[in-house]
Amino acid sequence: MLLRRWARALNERTVRVRVPTVYDVAEKAGVSIATVSRVYRSPEAVRERTRERVVEAARALGYVPSGSARGLASRTTGVLGLCFPDHADPAVEEGYREGEGPDEDDAAATLYSDQVIRGMERAARRHGYALLIAASLEDGPQSLVAQVAGRVDGFAVLARTVPTEDLELIGRRLPIVMLAGPRERDHFDHIEVANEDGLRELTRHLVTGHGLTRLAFVGGEPGSPDAEARFRGYRRACREAGLPVPAEPDARGDMTLAEGSRAADALLDRAAAAGTAPPQAMLFANDQMAVGALHALERRGIRVPEDIAVTGFDGIPLGRAVRPSLTTVRQPMRRLGEEAVELLVRRLAEPDLEPRSLMLPVRTAHRGSCGCA
Repeated sequence: MLLRRWARALNERTVRVRVPTVYDVAEKAGVSIATVSRVYRSPEAVRERTRERVVEAARALGYVPSGSARGLASRTTGVLGLCFPDHADPAVEEGYREGEGPDEDDAAATLYSDQVIRGMERAARRHGYALLIAASLEDGPQSLVAQVAGRVDGFAVLARTVPTEDLELIGRRLPIVMLAGPRERDHFDHIEVANEDGLRELTRHLVTGHGLTRLAFVGGEPGSPDAEARFRGYRRACREAGLPVPAEPDARGDMTLAEGSRAADALLDRAAAAGTAPPQAMLFANDQMAVGALHALERRGIRVPEDIAVTGFDGIPLGRAVRPSLTTVRQPMRRLGEEAVELLVRRLAEPDLEPRSLMLPVRTAHRGSCGCA
C-alpha cells in the first residue's frame, strides 16, 4: 500500500516536471546513447574529453543515471544508499602499537562510521531494504552521483560530503537525508546530535568537578561541522566559568590516532618552549585523537589523569579498551543510522510531507582518564 501511494505521488510529480533522459544527454553532448551509458558504467572505457562532455551535459540537464531495468520499470530498487567519506584510521586497523592494540576484527576497533552503518543496516533490513555504501571520495563527488544516486530509492549523506549542486541535482529525483552538521538545506530531512551541548557539559565537569582551569581543546579540520560545534560548546563552558575563551582550537588534526598523538606532543613542546605550565586537561574533538594522545603522554612519562586529564567525544568501543578508560561524550551513533532510514522510508511513502530536522541527545561518560572511577 505504501509503495503504491509513493508510486502514484511520484507519477503525479512526473507529470508536472519532465525528467531528463539518457537521450537528452546524448543529444546535448553530441554522442551516442551507448557512449552515455559507458560513461556511467565503465568510465575508463571512454576518452577523458568525451567523458567530461557527457558529465557536463548531464549536470546541465539535471540528469541522474537510472539503475537497473527493474528500477526503470518500477521506479524502485529496494536499496537505500549512504554517502560517507572513508574515516578508516590506519593506526586502529593495523594496531596502534607494533604488535599491540586491537586486531582489525576486534570489536574495539569499530569507529564512528561503523556504528552509523550498523544502525542503517539494521533499520533497512527491518523495512525490507538493502544498503549500498559509497565510503570513499577518491574518485570525486561526481562518481558518487553515478555510482549511488541511480541505484537507490533514497540515500543519506554526511554533511559536506557531496557538493551542494550535486545534492540539489540528486534531490530532484530521490529523497535525501542529511546527517550531522547544521541544517543547510531546509527542503531536505536532517539529523544531527547535540554536539555543542555535549562538549559544554564535559568541559563544565572538568572545571567544576575536578577544579581544572588550564584547558586545551584539539579540534578537527576546519571543514568538519561536528568538530566546530563541539568547539563552540567548549567556548561556551569557558565563558560561563570565567576562563579565557579562545578564538581557535589550541591545535587541529584530521581526527585520527596519529593526529591526536601529534597534537599532544605539540601542545607539550609549545608549553616547554614558552616556559609555561602544560595544560591540566586536553579535550579532543573525537575519541580517536584522544586515544592517540594517551599513548603520546605515556611515551613521555606523563601520567593520566594525575598530571593531565584527557577526554574525547563519540563513545566508540576503543575508548573503553584503553587504560585509563576514556572519559567521553557518547553520541547515539547507531540510532543516527536508524533514524536516517526511518526518515527515508517515511519520505518514500509520503513525498509531500514537510521536511523534518531531528536533534538526538548525547550523554557524558565519566571514566578514568579525567580522574573519575
